[in-house]
Amino acid sequence: MAREMKVSDSVEIPGVTPAEVYAQVSDPTLMGRWSPENTGAEVERGSVGSLSAGDVFVGANKRGGVRWQTRCKVVAAEPGEKFAFDVVGWGLKSPLLKIAIARWEYTFEATEDGTRVTETWRDARRRWPDAVANAVDSKLTGGRTFAAFQKRNIAKTLEALRADLAISPSA
Repeated sequence: MAREMKVSDSVEIPGVTPAEVYAQVSDPTLMGRWSPENTGAEVERGSVGSLSAGDVFVGANKRGGVRWQTRCKVVAAEPGEKFAFDVVGWGLKSPLLKIAIARWEYTFEATEDGTRVTETWRDARRRWPDAVANAVDSKLTGGRTFAAFQKRNIAKTLEALRADLAISPSA
């Protein structure tokens, strides 16, 4: 079975501008507030706040009782418009294994009442045969493909982001 290589979803966050949402999402140390797996990040070279293209950070992650780290490189940092990073390393205690895993992208669009945020996951394991990727995915996600697993995670992340950042009209 051919695998799905890209999934995305969107949510509208009322009362905030694209620049305000971008400032939060482009600081990977904050992602643990919204993600069902990410528990935070440490930016290499001491950068604080929103990152720029070329910056690197190490994400801490947890699924069930398993913890791991990923090395990520920012590939797009366009304030108020787009933030994207590639996951380029993986490891249990440290991301020592250099491996292209995924690209995560966030786009921000002004709406009449706030901002539409779109989160997209792209599978970067292009050289993996589908059968091998599907078998690994099933083992690591409890029987699903990474595309199906990430679609669920994206929905949870976006809902938590909306709940955290939304400003009601009466505020």
